[in-house]
Amino acid sequence: MFWVLRRRHLLLVLLVLLALALLFFRRGGKAPSYRAAGAPAGRQAAVTLVIDPGHGGEDGGAVAADGTVESLLNLEVALRLREVFRFLGWEPVMTRESDVSIYSEGAATLREKKVSDIQNRVALVNSYAAAVLLSIHQNSLPQAKSVHGAQVFFNRRGNGEDLAAAIQDCLNSSVNQGSAKASKAIDTSVYLMEHIQCPGVLVECGFLSNAEEAARLSSADHQTVLALSVAAGFLSGMSGGGERTEPAP
Repeated sequence: MFWVLRRRHLLLVLLVLLALALLFFRRGGKAPSYRAAGAPAGRQAAVTLVIDPGHGGEDGGAVAADGTVESLLNLEVALRLREVFRFLGWEPVMTRESDVSIYSEGAATLREKKVSDIQNRVALVNSYAAAVLLSIHQNSLPQAKSVHGAQVFFNRRGNGEDLAAAIQDCLNSSVNQGSAKASKAIDTSVYLMEHIQCPGVLVECGFLSNAEEAARLSSADHQTVLALSVAAGFLSGMSGGGERTEPAP
């Protein structure tokens, strides 16, 4: 990690390391080992962590009153999250690493590009025999501009619900102080989360419709806190008895 860690980040760093230590000592001092969701008992498979910065390219997603575009914030948080996991020995796969949409050649209209993009993300995730998806987004509710806070959603595959609850707990402690939220099952209309074949967690980092929170979300400091919180929650959820999977090298 190449960020300057400020004093208020240190607790989150400790949480990440504590979660990693729990994984280690639950195995009697051996490297953490997890069974992939759906794998036969006694058989292990290397899991691939897929980090998905939502939207991108022509599809900017939600836009704050000051013009801040969701897709760019998603990417900033996701890249920081990747570096946290790299520091911990994981090598996540990114659905995108720059401000692009990953639609296939031949998609012409904006609608065709958005449909192709989301289908390609699903195909990428499903190309791994054992995967876990962390999708990063920003929320918006213009009709209620006072609403704020990070919230986590999950699909009903594997240990997605446990991971979401653990990530939500960390976010409540770090960025939702005084306004705790509960993790929730995501609506089946969300194509990505409905069509992937693995556990999936979608993190809405905050509300761009809330001016104060939008300003925080644009801050590198806050983005680092979000990344550390999501990583700490993810590792805590993995150590809590969910379906075990082995981190890919």
